[in-house]
Amino acid sequence: MARAAQLSEQELPRDHNHAGNNAARPANKTPAATKQPRELWTDSLGRMATRSAQILLILTVACVSVYALLQVRLLVIPTMIALILSAAIGPFVNMLRRRGLPGAAATGIAFVALLALLAGVTTVIVLSVRSQWNDLVQQAASGLDELEKFLLTGPFPLDREQLNQAREGIIQFATSSQVRSGAISGLSVVTEFLAGATLMVVILFFFLKDGAKIWNFFLRPFSGQREAKLRRAGRRTLEVLGGYVRGTAIVALVDTVAIGAALLILQVPLAIPLAIIVFMGAFVPLVGATVAGILAALVALVANGPVVALIVVAVVIAVNQLEGDLLQPIVMGKSLQLHALVILMALTAGTILAGIIGAVLSVPLAAVIWSVIQVWTAEDPDLEPMNPSLPPANSQPV
Repeated sequence: MARAAQLSEQELPRDHNHAGNNAARPANKTPAATKQPRELWTDSLGRMATRSAQILLILTVACVSVYALLQVRLLVIPTMIALILSAAIGPFVNMLRRRGLPGAAATGIAFVALLALLAGVTTVIVLSVRSQWNDLVQQAASGLDELEKFLLTGPFPLDREQLNQAREGIIQFATSSQVRSGAISGLSVVTEFLAGATLMVVILFFFLKDGAKIWNFFLRPFSGQREAKLRRAGRRTLEVLGGYVRGTAIVALVDTVAIGAALLILQVPLAIPLAIIVFMGAFVPLVGATVAGILAALVALVANGPVVALIVVAVVIAVNQLEGDLLQPIVMGKSLQLHALVILMALTAGTILAGIIGAVLSVPLAAVIWSVIQVWTAEDPDLEPMNPSLPPANSQPV
C-alpha cells in the first residue's frame, strides 16, 4: 500500500504538469490565430473597405449638395449665368476702367450696350414674324397638302385611314387636359423666369462692379500657397468662361450667317428668326445647332416642300461639319479642352438636373472644373505664362 501511494504521489505532479501544459497551449495559440481590430484594416481587404467607404461618403456629400442646390435653383442658376456673362463682358468693362471711367460708369455702359443688343434682336424677331406671318400661314396650308400627298403616294405610302387617325390623335392631344395643365404650369415657369432674370441682372452688375472685392472676401480665410492656388484657379476660371462664351459666339455667328443666307436664297419664310434661333442654339454644344437646323428644315418642309427641306438639311450638315472640324479647334483653342464623350455626358447630366438651362451651363462648368483640377495639381499648361501677371498673395483689390 505504501508503495502504491508513493507511485501515485510521484505521478501526480507529472499529470499536473501535463494538464498545465495542455492549458497553456491554447493560451499561446490564441493571439496568433485571432487578429487585433487595428490589423483588420491594414490588409488588402481592409484597405479596399476603407476606400469604398470614402467613395460612398464622397458620393453621398455630392448627391446631398446637388439636391440642396436644386432646391434653391432660383438663386443658383442666375448666379451661374451672371458669372459666365461677367467673364465674357469683364474685358470690356476693364478696358473702360483703364480709360479713366469709374467702376459704376463702366458697368453702366456695358449694361446699356447689352440691353441695346438684346432689344435689337427682339425687335428684329418680332418685326420679321409680323411681316411674314400671313404668307407663312398660306404657304403652310399648301405645304401641308403637299406633305399629305407625299405621304400617300411616296416610296412608303400610308393609308388614308392611318393618316386620319394620326390627325385625330394630334387634335385630341392639343385639346386634352394635359396641354391645358401644361399651359397653366407654363405661367409659373414664366414668372420664375422673370424673377430669375431680374436677379441675374442685379448679380451681374455687382460682379462687374465689385468682382475683385467679392473674390478677395472669399479668400480671406486662406493664406500662403493655398491662397496662391485659389487665386490662380479663379483667374483661370474667368479665362475659360470668357474664352468659351466669346468663342462660342463667333462660331454661332458663322453658323447663323451661313444657314441664314441659305434660307434667304431658298426663300424660306421666317429666315431671319430661324437664323437667330440657330445662333442661340449654338450655345448648346453638339446638339444645339443641329436641333435649330432641324427646326429650319421643318419650316422649309411645311412652307416650300420636301426638295427645299432636303437642301436645307444638306446645308445644316455641311455647316456642322465645318464647325466641328475647323471652327471649333481654331476659335475655341484651349478654352474647351474636353473630349466629346465628356461633353455629351455633361450635357445629359445638365439636361436631367435643370432642363435647357442645365444643358447650356453644363459644358462651361465642366470645362471650369477640369481647368481648376489642372491648376490645383500643377498640370495646367498655361500655368507658367500666367504666373507673372498674377497678383501676389494677401494683396488688396485694385
